[in-house]
Amino acid sequence: MVSRKIKDISELPGVGKSTASKLVEAGYSTLEAIAVATPQELSTAVGIPLATAQRIIKAAREALDIRIKTALELKKERAVVKKITTGSKNLDALLGGGVETKTITEFFGEYGTGKTQICLQLSVNVQLPPEKGGLGGKAVYIDTEGTFRWERIESMARALGLDPDEVMSNIYYVRAVNSDHQMAVVDELFDLVPRENIKLVVVDSVTGHFRAEYIGREHLAQRQQKLNRHLHQLMRLAEIYNVAVVVTNQVMARPDVFYGDPTQAVGGHVLYHAPGVRVQLRKSRGNRRIARVVDAPHLPEGEAVFVITEEGIRDPSE
Repeated sequence: MVSRKIKDISELPGVGKSTASKLVEAGYSTLEAIAVATPQELSTAVGIPLATAQRIIKAAREALDIRIKTALELKKERAVVKKITTGSKNLDALLGGGVETKTITEFFGEYGTGKTQICLQLSVNVQLPPEKGGLGGKAVYIDTEGTFRWERIESMARALGLDPDEVMSNIYYVRAVNSDHQMAVVDELFDLVPRENIKLVVVDSVTGHFRAEYIGREHLAQRQQKLNRHLHQLMRLAEIYNVAVVVTNQVMARPDVFYGDPTQAVGGHVLYHAPGVRVQLRKSRGNRRIARVVDAPHLPEGEAVFVITEEGIRDPSE
């Protein structure tokens, strides 16, 4: 068994200075990045034998305690899961106390239902101290549709008595130009997240580029495989670094549905199985929005009403 005291990739058995520098150059600069790699990926990227790659990955996983565990051990590990307030007590209660770390939370709905507003609010709230519902950490905002608005961040920060410039300096923003860029950014986060105390990663929206680039049934399988790979990237990031991952998603109308809600989230079955919590948003009267948990293994199905105000996400006043 490899010592749990290993802190750096250069301390891994079989990794000398030359291999360590090659690993860093190839983007495998942390134990976590190595632990989630496949032997084939590592072997190809660094130019080492497959057997050596397998040994290095095994050692990294042991150093990080990634192994078969009992349910009781898992329960104790879940104690490290933290939650970020949405700004609405109603919505927090629906989510079991807020948006969880180590989990992907998906918000989906039609245009104007509040998906981006929730993401912006969480990017501010994650910076609050734990006693105020935050994690005292920074956020990464991957914007695929140009919906990010610094003006909203400014007004949300002011409403909480925070310095807007300081809040904005703690949000790392990137405009992803296509699906490959979107995935490459997430790869970079395996190095950035632990280095910069990042506690929230937002992808708004997760399916936009995939939907635009892979049009027609003939490209459906390719799109789903790539989207599946991307979602697994995000799941690994959430679990390894104990961060909250929040994604938004669009909806499309289903012409074959005659009763009930004819809209469904884009992405098909791949997306249904990936996020830990799936929340549907829809409009109500005025600035009111209704959130409904449609899938979460640990939460009961239910609904909550919240409002979008100048100050951000809040509870209805009446």
